[in-house]
Amino acid sequence: MGKPEDIPEMEYRFLGRSGLQVSAISLGGWLTYGGHIDKERTFECMKAAYDCDVNFFDCAEEYSNGESEIVMGEAIKKFGWKRNDLVVSTKLYWGGAFGDNPVNNKGLSRKHIVEGINGALKRLDLEYVDLIYAHRPDRRTPMEEIVRPIMEQPAYNMLDRVKVEQEYAHLYREVGLGLTVFSPMRQGILSGKYSDGIPGDSRFANEEIKWVNGFWKQTGKDTWTAIIEQVNQLKPIADRLGIKQSQLALAWVLSNKNVSSAITGASSPEQVYENARAVAAVRKLTSEILEEIDVILNNKPPEVVERF
Repeated sequence: MGKPEDIPEMEYRFLGRSGLQVSAISLGGWLTYGGHIDKERTFECMKAAYDCDVNFFDCAEEYSNGESEIVMGEAIKKFGWKRNDLVVSTKLYWGGAFGDNPVNNKGLSRKHIVEGINGALKRLDLEYVDLIYAHRPDRRTPMEEIVRPIMEQPAYNMLDRVKVEQEYAHLYREVGLGLTVFSPMRQGILSGKYSDGIPGDSRFANEEIKWVNGFWKQTGKDTWTAIIEQVNQLKPIADRLGIKQSQLALAWVLSNKNVSSAITGASSPEQVYENARAVAAVRKLTSEILEEIDVILNNKPPEVVERF
């Protein structure tokens, strides 16, 4: 199946002041590569993303204990893509690919950074990766011993705004911070798929998954109900604009010009295409529409006062 004719031209954005250009929509490996879907479907998703001119593919040593990196590398080789056309990133901290022994295999010590990068390159079967993220802060290792921070990958979506819009406000101008953000649809919540209840085959129905169990303990029924009510109020806006709720959520994230790329997950080529269409939806978000969304969400962080 080829790329649908209605897929818009991909937008490329600079990653901070690095000079590196990344596609506004990128494909992440948490749910897409290995473990969660079979290898052939993963290949189909990556091919669909590449056909939509996505050039940025993200992974981590922790995802499926390294299997995600292996599958990503196999796809790059399978389709014969030129390495210079791709931006590939991975993340270090958890050390899932190194087995159960946490000693020197977890964290951001110099040793684990070196071992982690070497391991990632071997699994990806690549000579280099373009970006290495610290997957989590390491309180045991001083930041100056890890990396000079010029970019970050925080969660950013309609429900999680403070870090990107308030905490980092000075950094975009002062140090040229570049942002590639994950969870633009808040684990699928903002797509509207949970508005009529939790499907039995969805991730939130499986409390045996550690992070799902933690989510329910932290969120609670009342908070969940309030979130779904907000999501339902966003649907008429999406309908009025002629787009899906998932595309509204992605377009909203991309309307923030400090965001270089929104990292998406997909379990089918159709989801990849649906996400890619969000690029064209950004221009539909007028200041009036954005203000209407802010009224519904009621969570816009206060303006940050300039320090100089």
